[in-house]
Amino acid sequence: MAQTKATRSRQGAIWCTPLFLLLLSRPLGGSVSAFVPIARNHVAPATTSRRQTASGTFLSMSNKDTPAGDIPEENADRSAWTRREAIRSSASAGVALLAFVAAEDANAFDIPLLTPRDRISTGGQFVPAKRSTCYLVDSTLPPTLVPFKAQREAAILKNLGMGSGTKKTPFIEEGINLNNIMKKTVFGTIDMVENVKGGMKANDGKGGEGYATFVFFGTDYSKPEDTNLVMGLLTDITKPRRDAETALGLAFAPLSTQESLDSYLKDGDAAILQKAMEDAGVDSTTFAFQLPFLQYARSKKLILLALSPELVDIRSVRTNGLQSIGAERRGKYVIDPSGFIGQTQDPKFEMYAEKSLFRDFVPLSEKDSTADFFSERILVHECAASVVAKWAISRPDSLVTIVAPSTDVRFMNGINGRVPRIAKRLNPDTTIDDMAVTTILVNPTAQSTLSQSKFLRLEIGTAPENKSYQTKVADYLWFTSMPKVNMLPRLMNGP
Repeated sequence: MAQTKATRSRQGAIWCTPLFLLLLSRPLGGSVSAFVPIARNHVAPATTSRRQTASGTFLSMSNKDTPAGDIPEENADRSAWTRREAIRSSASAGVALLAFVAAEDANAFDIPLLTPRDRISTGGQFVPAKRSTCYLVDSTLPPTLVPFKAQREAAILKNLGMGSGTKKTPFIEEGINLNNIMKKTVFGTIDMVENVKGGMKANDGKGGEGYATFVFFGTDYSKPEDTNLVMGLLTDITKPRRDAETALGLAFAPLSTQESLDSYLKDGDAAILQKAMEDAGVDSTTFAFQLPFLQYARSKKLILLALSPELVDIRSVRTNGLQSIGAERRGKYVIDPSGFIGQTQDPKFEMYAEKSLFRDFVPLSEKDSTADFFSERILVHECAASVVAKWAISRPDSLVTIVAPSTDVRFMNGINGRVPRIAKRLNPDTTIDDMAVTTILVNPTAQSTLSQSKFLRLEIGTAPENKSYQTKVADYLWFTSMPKVNMLPRLMNGP
């Protein structure tokens, strides 16, 4: 009967072990020597050589010349005794090894370590390391990821709810080198830890009249896990709000549905609201995906804000350009015309359009162009930013949370990048700035961040000519479960 591979491996281990032990147990002798005898009663000359005799061939090494056949009697006896003892010892070891591998599940390479498997906490099985589900995208060059443990996540969200915002500067401004390592050890590390423990509070004493904060969630509407995660984050954010004015902006809802949203908050009739949304052009599938947010807002007594232009106007711009919308209607969507035009000419925004915005272009017809797509998207972004800025600027210390597709908020120049400019137009004395706007991407992937590899893309603007405009993908990356380690680039040690 043919032997299995495992059986042959065990037999090889059994018969090789005695020979191996025999070679190891061979004494070197009084004059440092080592040899492999093939014939008895022969000793090698002083140098290594191969000699042919009537008795056989042997290899030898020795410090002294000894004529063949003249082995001293005491050495011969000692050699014979040593060989007998070595053979006896190795035979005993072979029997023990045979008993070890004779079991049904024996394996030639399955040799136990010092600690038995049943006494190891993992039972000898591989257990992957625990990774964080929350990562700060630190504003270094290039950006790096700072993980936060689960116990820190609630504190970060609480600080966002209290109006802290998010700093856009790195934890430690200057690098550690031989000249400042002592200074950094004494002062910089302490400052970094305090920033982390404080949730990167960014308001620096700001508050009151003319100040508000904004939290953008970049999601995929079609994924229930994204919806559930956003609602979980909103719960922690709104806990410290109490009676403070808090709104939830809906990027999918046309402005004409605002009255229907207000009615829904009062009576909770989802059927009437769905009818109003469908009349405004919102399909039933989109409404179904958004219904959990509507129900959540009503249960938490949040104000709902419609942020989208009318869908008929969006289609008109995509086909005939911005000039196809009348001045009166365009004025509802764009309340800062000069800033709206000027932003399109900013080099940083031009880089964003090339590296991010145009990557989502999918032609709707043969005549569709990137220029038409560009006009459509900037109108959608400007309208949403105008609504949230206008609502917040008149409500001191208010908070607006916005749920939008990740394509409209990634790399910080979509809806989220327009809010500070519009707030400044509405109130020149406002203290709303970039730090008052926080962007969280929910369950991002390499594809959703426009990466060409398995890693997430953390920034745009890496070429020498646009390095000064480098922009990170978001402030935070938040996951429902532990992400794969091979998708997290430039991961730093967390607090």
